[in-house]
Amino acid sequence: MGEELMARLPERWRALLTGHLDPAVMGALAEFVLGEYATRVVYPPLAELFAAFRLCPPEATRVLILGQDPYHRAGQAHGLSFSVPPGVPVPPSLRNVYRELRDDLGVEPPAHGDLSGWARQGVLLLNAVLTVRAGSPASHAGHGWERFSDAVITALDGFDHRVVFVLWGSYARRKAVLVRHPRHVVLEAGHPSPMNPRGFLGSRPFSAVNAALVDADEPAVVWA
Repeated sequence: MGEELMARLPERWRALLTGHLDPAVMGALAEFVLGEYATRVVYPPLAELFAAFRLCPPEATRVLILGQDPYHRAGQAHGLSFSVPPGVPVPPSLRNVYRELRDDLGVEPPAHGDLSGWARQGVLLLNAVLTVRAGSPASHAGHGWERFSDAVITALDGFDHRVVFVLWGSYARRKAVLVRHPRHVVLEAGHPSPMNPRGFLGSRPFSAVNAALVDADEPAVVWA
């Protein structure tokens, strides 16, 4: 069953991650996740589960922004951390991301919350846990997705070009130990949720990402 789930992952990512994944863990994860999709309302829709990987192939990945788990309300999650589809109201956490982007780089927030344009520039918008039961945050934690996202970070750490790892919140910041090569850069801050009163606003992550990329002769991300 693990193969059934992994078959949904784009081929180049699948080839990159295979050596970093425990087949037994992935088998148990697939059994749980596919069972949940068959019997519950789960987000994102199964067809969009690996959308971040389709938009951002491994060789193009220059930045990873790590979230915790998908939005758990109808219509919000579409496979990209912090992002929502066009036409869906911008959630509070993303409003704070946009506020920080304006304060950091002077970029006025768009009217939508779709971050696909970032993904197409090599920004992998990954959640540590890729699925969630409707109305029940963190309901799919502890079933193996954490091992999958660990494998993604470990694989990116092996790249010859610089990758900037953006870790927001205590859950994401635990992953910093997986980034070992000095060519890469780790940027940590508090979670952008409005329930976190400090630690994110004022962290200036967008200019820091671009400075790290330019320092490695990589083009800056156009965050607008």
